[in-house]
Amino acid sequence: INRGNISKIFGELITLIEDTKRSGEGQDEALEVVLPNSGDSFTVPNNLYLIGTMNTADRSLAMMDTALRRRFDFVEMMPKPELFNDITVNGIDLEELIRKMNQRIEVLYDREHTLGHAFFMPVKALVKDQDKAFNELKSIFKNKIIPLLEEYFFEDWAKIRLVLGDGNKEDSYQFITVNGDDYDIEKLFGKNTEPGYEVEEAKSYRRNDSALNELASYIGIYES
Repeated sequence: INRGNISKIFGELITLIEDTKRSGEGQDEALEVVLPNSGDSFTVPNNLYLIGTMNTADRSLAMMDTALRRRFDFVEMMPKPELFNDITVNGIDLEELIRKMNQRIEVLYDREHTLGHAFFMPVKALVKDQDKAFNELKSIFKNKIIPLLEEYFFEDWAKIRLVLGDGNKEDSYQFITVNGDDYDIEKLFGKNTEPGYEVEEAKSYRRNDSALNELASYIGIYES
């Protein structure tokens, strides 16, 4: 629904799907239209259900047509980490992993940007083969979760590290690491440079892809 042209998708349906305008027994205000191509009469029966999905993260709901709001009930579908109850991959508790990251995203961003459980369903499907499931989990973090967090926080690496719990892990288990002594203001800008406060306090970060292979990298997200 998000990126569709509502008036083109529904056309005359936007009127016909109203409860009082549908055809059926006891529907005194029922309407029908003549289809432009076939010339046939068309009505919507009162036992037809229309179900659609949309992503609220991009705020399209705020611009939703009032006519559509009147005709539909909007049911919130939030992530369900409980679907992974007692599901572990090489000792990694998937339910706790998802729950902890989403709690942090709620605090640092908002609840509408929490990670959907659908990301991790392929891991659950492979759980009988622990090695395959772990390889799938690594792929999801590398290609979906971390890039998505980069987009959410506009590459604010400090916040991404907070979501991933990297501050509570040893360096080798951190998905995003802070560059150490090699990030030297004097070496970068010269002895006579007078950098501003924001430069003096700045840090350099890098992705640590080797952490994707370590079980402790994932367990450390929810065990501090």
